[in-house]
Amino acid sequence: MAKNSIRVRYAPSPTGHLHIGNARTAIFNYLFARHNKGKFIIRIEDTDTKRNVADGEISQLDNLKWLGLDWDEGPDKPGDFGPYRQSERRSIYEPLIQKLLDEGKAYESYRTEEELAADREEQKARGVMPHYEDEFAGMTEDEKQQAIADAKAKGLKPVIRFRVPKNHDYNWDDMVKGPLSFNSDSVGGDFVIAKRDGMPTYNFAVVVDDHLMEISHVFRGDDHVSNTPKQLMIYDAFGWDAPKFGHMSLITSADSGKKLSKRDESIIQFIEQYRDLGYLPDAMFNFITLLGWSPVGEDEIFSKREFIKMYDYKRLSKSPAKFDNKKLEWINNQYVKSSDEDVVMDLALRQLIAKGNIPTNPDAKTVEWARKLINVYKQQMSYMAQINEMADVFFHEPEQVTGDALEEISNDTAPVVLKEFAKRAKELQIFDKVEILKTIKAVQKDTKIKGRKLWMPIRIAVTHEMSGPELPESIELIGREKALEHIEQTLKQID
Repeated sequence: MAKNSIRVRYAPSPTGHLHIGNARTAIFNYLFARHNKGKFIIRIEDTDTKRNVADGEISQLDNLKWLGLDWDEGPDKPGDFGPYRQSERRSIYEPLIQKLLDEGKAYESYRTEEELAADREEQKARGVMPHYEDEFAGMTEDEKQQAIADAKAKGLKPVIRFRVPKNHDYNWDDMVKGPLSFNSDSVGGDFVIAKRDGMPTYNFAVVVDDHLMEISHVFRGDDHVSNTPKQLMIYDAFGWDAPKFGHMSLITSADSGKKLSKRDESIIQFIEQYRDLGYLPDAMFNFITLLGWSPVGEDEIFSKREFIKMYDYKRLSKSPAKFDNKKLEWINNQYVKSSDEDVVMDLALRQLIAKGNIPTNPDAKTVEWARKLINVYKQQMSYMAQINEMADVFFHEPEQVTGDALEEISNDTAPVVLKEFAKRAKELQIFDKVEILKTIKAVQKDTKIKGRKLWMPIRIAVTHEMSGPELPESIELIGREKALEHIEQTLKQID
């Protein structure tokens, strides 16, 4: 590897959709590479074939692209270090596993899953932390060979276990956590590096891939700390230099303080779900980058280019990052406010269509009406799916006026205002917000009723709500016919 060459990777498993935590890992590696003018690589870790899902890889890559990430090498962008799927690298792993077997650093293990489970239960009963115990311990070489022959005679296929050195300390200076040390006796005994079908396990394949792909730095989640000593053992066994490791803090719920769990359905955790709700990709990139990393100063809204320029891994936090959904909504709202009208229009229109509030193939008149509606709510929306709830009054006939709204218009002046406004609204040649505003002011002039007693009866009668966007715009969007119907219904109710 060239001196000071920066090469980092994001290595997802195609076992599901892109999770917030995995997206953060990808973004932090991406920013580190781009800031240092290095290479960002995508590698698919698909050796766990039982958990792989259809289109899992496509989903991962598609959502990374949606977030605005690009990479220099990957399964869809071949480079000099491929293949970039572990399932296609078996011919690379097998001779290396054989090398460890030949050197006595690994061995075949015939212990069945049932026997291993029984061992764990027995260890728990003794109050011992469950671990693997060498099945050949105490045997002579002849006894060992006989045990292997008996296992083969039963048709058992072995796993390959790595022989863990006894009482050896493995140390590294973590780029996030600082100096860390693990004793080899704490890792649970000799661990599996190849499964019964010959497919390598994660802790073996990741070392081989990172070494052969010349990965210089590895940024990953805190849950991988316990894997690191096992991987350092593999590096030592081959005489390879390990990359620099940095383990990022956990992401916790701002509400519960507990680690973000995929089983916690109170928090939306997958990028695709945020896409479906109409979040903006730049806003998601911004929010995720602030999960465990902080810029200098108090500002929180930055472009991707700005993040790349100022990114410093030394500002990665050791403390858990709080996932605050309200903050995400605030950040996304800032992006919605400043976004191009056509971008907001496209995303919000899709939400209206998905909900059935707008036809699937709307005509030009409907599209123009929808554009006006969306612009009315643009400043308020935290994400586009909110348009359906915010604008519900424009799609569903309101119920009778009740509660505080009914009390608000239960006075002598409300009918006067409503009758006068309805009379003038019927006569308008152009029914738009400009003419509607003029009409409301004319009602004020003629009735001498102003302020809350003027505006609130009209708003409540037409929309059955006490708050909302600018009243003339709301009335224009509801339309003359429905507005007059609603006023007539309200007058009957309060009369």
